[in-house]
Amino acid sequence: MPRKDLREKVYSSLRRDLISGAIGSTERLGEERLAELYGVSRTPVREALARLQADGLVTRDDAGLHAYRPRLTDLPDLYELRATLEARGITRSMSHPFDRSSLSNLLDTWVGLRADPPGTTDDLVSLDENFHVTLLTASGNPALTEALCTVNAKVRPVRILGGLDAAAVVSAIDQHIDIVERVLAGTLDSALELLLTHIDSSRDRVVERAEQAAALAGAVRM
Repeated sequence: MPRKDLREKVYSSLRRDLISGAIGSTERLGEERLAELYGVSRTPVREALARLQADGLVTRDDAGLHAYRPRLTDLPDLYELRATLEARGITRSMSHPFDRSSLSNLLDTWVGLRADPPGTTDDLVSLDENFHVTLLTASGNPALTEALCTVNAKVRPVRILGGLDAAAVVSAIDQHIDIVERVLAGTLDSALELLLTHIDSSRDRVVERAEQAAALAGAVRM
């Protein structure tokens, strides 16, 4: 494989694994181990890590390189960016056709969750991220979706901390169903208002959780 293509493949693979959570926030990103993981030499890994540092998905501290871990003070800013991206998806749908088929399938998935709710925090966070990414993707601007995936990756280490509250899960399922139903019904102003309220509530829970768990597992930096 040409060197340029190999560099791009390693970068794309490592970025995907960071965004998906396959590589955890507390895992040290050693060149030798990553080279073995991706079946390449250390050079394309080193170049990929440098690019990912520039992207903000990899940071360096005294222990070496690792996936970005949010500071407590970062969380409100990340959620502000998330709200801006997702709000643009709704407002964009006011003048551009959105993908009704994918949103109908999304609605079916979340209606099904009423009978079979997620059993772990990881499952709930994964489903929630998929919901918001699908909703934004339906607006037809891939750049917005890519930016949202990056924000999700940065916030995920905090979101997955803690246990599930059954009442909160039921409420979350109902909120997601309500949002996508309003989009499909064409009541986009109402959908936008509910979406932003939903994101604000998520931000408040995550900040509170981060404050409580700041010392656990290095998932958050003070």
